[in-house]
Amino acid sequence: MLNRTSVTEFLLLPVTDIQVLQPVLFVVFLAIYIVNLAANGAILRVVISDPRLHSPMYFFLGNLSCLDICFSTASLPKMMENILSTHKAISFSGCISQLHFFHFMGSTESMLLALMGFDRFVAICKPLHYTLIMNPKVCIQMALTVWIIGFFHALLHSVMTSRLNFCGSNHIHHILCDVKPLLELACGNTELNQWLVNTVTGTIATGSCFLTFLSYFYIIIYLFFNTHSCSMLHKALSTCASHFLVVVTFFVPGVFVYIHPASSSSMDQDQISAIMYSVVTPVLNPLIYTLRNKEVKGALRRAM
Repeated sequence: MLNRTSVTEFLLLPVTDIQVLQPVLFVVFLAIYIVNLAANGAILRVVISDPRLHSPMYFFLGNLSCLDICFSTASLPKMMENILSTHKAISFSGCISQLHFFHFMGSTESMLLALMGFDRFVAICKPLHYTLIMNPKVCIQMALTVWIIGFFHALLHSVMTSRLNFCGSNHIHHILCDVKPLLELACGNTELNQWLVNTVTGTIATGSCFLTFLSYFYIIIYLFFNTHSCSMLHKALSTCASHFLVVVTFFVPGVFVYIHPASSSSMDQDQISAIMYSVVTPVLNPLIYTLRNKEVKGALRRAM
């Protein structure tokens, strides 16, 4: 990476300016992070070890748990460190690395949720062809594809951002390193970088969201026109309810962030979205799946 900047470190915003709340927030974030690691780690373990969960649905769930662990680890430990630190600094290379993994995990998870929606569509609407369409080889190929696309999407942003010249203020108006607040600090022309954020990242976010909701739209239409039993309709919809809740909590803040241009007035809302991604969503996902999924709960009981 070509580094033409005179800035060697950046200063991040505190999560809160209220001194009394900082120790409380640290304890809350630490507890959430531990629960996140334990819950997602438990799901990942049972998905790998329990033969009853060796199906496409739980294969993608294992990928989601792995992503949630990495997603939270990319930002939450640094946020906790900054809560206790008076000098809320992050090195230039550390900032670019955090930016890379934040976008890597975020874009990969958005595409993975679209795959999980497609899996439910095939399972419900084309049950006779499910094992043929969603065979293990195809599932592995699809999962690898979204991981690779997510990695190179993040690499594009990290390389392009690292090549910018930061010659002025090093105070990032954000609680973590993201592309949009860094562009606010860059000297020179950033139109290409902004276009990449709005077009490439926006396309991945909105495209994955559209494909996911399209899958559920077809599922609902199919069920209402082809299922004549209310109990069967309720059972089929309940299998998708947990995934749909995860989709809503993930895509609503994400699409909002990347469909509007960067501005200082939007940064506060972006910080709320970052907390949703880093703190709330990763710990909600395993709780939603375990509370609503009898097979996962059974596998966890057997493992314990």
